[in-house]
Amino acid sequence: MKETTLQIFEHAGFFAILISLFVNIVISIIGILPSVFITAANLAFFGFYHGLIVSIIGEGLGAVISFVLYRKGLKIWRLKDFQHPVMLKLKHLEGSKAFWMILCLRILPFIPSGAITLGSAFSKVSIGLFAIASTLGKIPSLIMEAGAVFGFMQVNLKWKIIILVAFVLILMWIGRVRRKEIANRST
Repeated sequence: MKETTLQIFEHAGFFAILISLFVNIVISIIGILPSVFITAANLAFFGFYHGLIVSIIGEGLGAVISFVLYRKGLKIWRLKDFQHPVMLKLKHLEGSKAFWMILCLRILPFIPSGAITLGSAFSKVSIGLFAIASTLGKIPSLIMEAGAVFGFMQVNLKWKIIILVAFVLILMWIGRVRRKEIANRST
C-alpha cells in the first residue's frame, strides 16, 4: 500500500500534499482504518520532518471533518439509541474536562481515532475545542508512530519479517491470555 501511494505521490508532483491530506481525511471519516500506511508514505516521500508535518495536518483536518460529519449523523439518531454507559457519560462532557479527556486519549496511539471522534461528537464539546485538543494530542502520538515507522523503514527485509512475525505472535498470545481471563470470570 505504501508503494502504491508513493507512486501516486511521484506522479502527482506538487499535488502530492493535497492527495495525502485527502487520504488522511478519508481514513479519519471511515474511522477504523489505521493511518500508519499514509504516515509511512509521507515519511518516505516528503522526508521525516516534512512528512510528519503533512501527517499532523492531515490527521488534524481528518479529525475535524469527521467530527462535523459524525455530529450531523448523531443528530439524525435519537438519544435512546445510545444507552451505553460510556456514551451517556460523554453526552455531558464539555469545557476543560472535554479538552483534557480528548487530549489524553489522542496521545495514546492504541486507542482508535474513530472512537475518540465519535465520543467527542456525542458530547457537548465545541468544534474549536475539539480541533485544538485533538490536534495537540495527535502530535506526540504521530511523533511516536513516525519514529517507529521510520525506524522500521530503515531495517532490511529479513529483520522486517522477524519483527512482523514476533508482533503477530505477541498479539496471538495476548488474545489467548484475554480469552482465558474472560473464561475464568464467567466460571
